[in-house]
Amino acid sequence: MDTMRDRFISTTTRLLDEDPRLALVLAEISRDGFRQAEERHPDRVVNVGIREQLLIGVGGGLALTGLRPVLHTFASFLVERPFEQVKLDLGHQGVGAVLVSAGASYDWPAGGFTHMSPGDVALLDTLDGWTVHVPGHPDEAEAVLRHAVAGDDRVYVRLSLQTNREARAVTGGGFLTVREGRAGVVVAVGPMLDTVLAATEGLDVTVLYATTVRPFDDAAVRRAVTGGPADVVIVEPYLAGTSTAAANDALADVPHRVLGLGVARRELRRYGRMDEHLAAHGLDPRGVRDRVTAFLGG
Repeated sequence: MDTMRDRFISTTTRLLDEDPRLALVLAEISRDGFRQAEERHPDRVVNVGIREQLLIGVGGGLALTGLRPVLHTFASFLVERPFEQVKLDLGHQGVGAVLVSAGASYDWPAGGFTHMSPGDVALLDTLDGWTVHVPGHPDEAEAVLRHAVAGDDRVYVRLSLQTNREARAVTGGGFLTVREGRAGVVVAVGPMLDTVLAATEGLDVTVLYATTVRPFDDAAVRRAVTGGPADVVIVEPYLAGTSTAAANDALADVPHRVLGLGVARRELRRYGRMDEHLAAHGLDPRGVRDRVTAFLGG
């Protein structure tokens, strides 16, 4: 199976051929994968070098001309480093773009903390008007990317090496119901679905699958809790608690408890492997099951 990043490259290359409105802005990362696209469309494939603030600024300028820019690099360099430009050159100017990241929270642990971005979605939550997709499979990444480039709004597509075994039918919209139960609701975000299904095997819980986390699917969560009192667990592959406020708002008129599982704030300085990071943050099946059962009291 190809990776989400591989699929992003192949899909975007085809879209550049098909859609004259589309433009791609790179900051060295993944440039080798786009060599053919750069040769075929030198006016719409721009590499700015290792200048991430310029990456966003150029994207904002292209959007002002009527193009649909796709901006790509590692998450830490796409959201965190040029955050002021994301805030001003896109949001303040009122223009749209599709930000597509790689690296996720710790896809390349050997790269160190500079290449890790567990806080990217939480940071975008401070801004208005962003749609955030967190696919869990390359097929899903392609689906949400095609949906994103067809619009004019501000979209973040968060890609990861961590994937689920099979793709689900996602449309860039609400949460999917994967399993139904009565003792609580567990929301699995993107590549955490397989882990959540393994962790909740035999538990009487509803499992919702979220590949689009902003806007948060309030209606799906309210339907799943069947009127409350409600216990909801959100398992996210980035900073723990990122979506707990959204869940609390969705259930404001229902007695409820919300537990947010995800990447802890503490920095793990022995970088190790991705699976070791998952276990250290309690995001392997055993860690998730222990905390879900403790929360639900079973």
